Amino acid sequence: MKYRKYNTTQSPKIIGVFLLSFLLISMISIGQSRDIYQIKVYNLESDQQEQRMDKFLKGAFIPALNRAGIKNVGVLKPNAMNENVSKQIYVLIPFKSINQFEKIEGVLLKDKTYQADGSDYIDAAHDNPPYVRIESILLRAFTSMAHYGVPTHSTPASEQVYELRSYQGATEKLYQKKVEMFSDAGESQIFVDLGFQPVFFGEVISGATMPNLMYLTTFKNKKSQDEHWDAFRTAPAWLKLKVDKQYDNTVSKNVKLYLQPTDYSGL
Repeated sequence: MKYRKYNTTQSPKIIGVFLLSFLLISMISIGQSRDIYQIKVYNLESDQQEQRMDKFLKGAFIPALNRAGIKNVGVLKPNAMNENVSKQIYVLIPFKSINQFEKIEGVLLKDKTYQADGSDYIDAAHDNPPYVRIESILLRAFTSMAHYGVPTHSTPASEQVYELRSYQGATEKLYQKKVEMFSDAGESQIFVDLGFQPVFFGEVISGATMPNLMYLTTFKNKKSQDEHWDAFRTAPAWLKLKVDKQYDNTVSKNVKLYLQPTDYSGL
């Protein structure tokens, strides 16, 4: 068998072109990377379950995620501004990639400290569970805000208002137009410019009420929330955007939930 003999005088050029192409592709990939968010909703039925969940999240789950390289895990609870909301805990976990999300369960299984510290939750008896059910929502960050933000409010957590909104679309096509309105036409930028201190804007890629997008804005208190929304409604950029006919009927249902961070929340 005869092997092809490569021209060694040209191979450095070929290698150089290959490396340059690889570098460019890598840079483009990094530039286009977007956070992945998981919102875990723990539905509870008693104060005892809430206390157990707080102990588990604060003492075991969040420290384990931190050891795995996942920082700023948010833990939020519905506040008194809501009507007819059951006892819940919302845990917002920011992942750098879908790959990191897929691997986290395996990482936690191998974390002996987590297994010990979280034993009351992990090994709970069938007739004494720490929650009723868990809901999970998976999101991909908008290109207009590819990475999450960390609020800088100095008021007590009990005064802060975190507003979680879900905009549902009647069809996938109409939903995509609303995403376009947020991400490409500038709606999300209006929130940033007006100082809403958003944590994220995201497309739901797995959840119970698809198609929909979700976003989380934050305020130091109720007064600040009202003032910011008043400013949004009269902002020239919004007044222009909201009458653009191509975005008519892109939201069939708007769900609002008012939350406040726990004293151990990372967001």
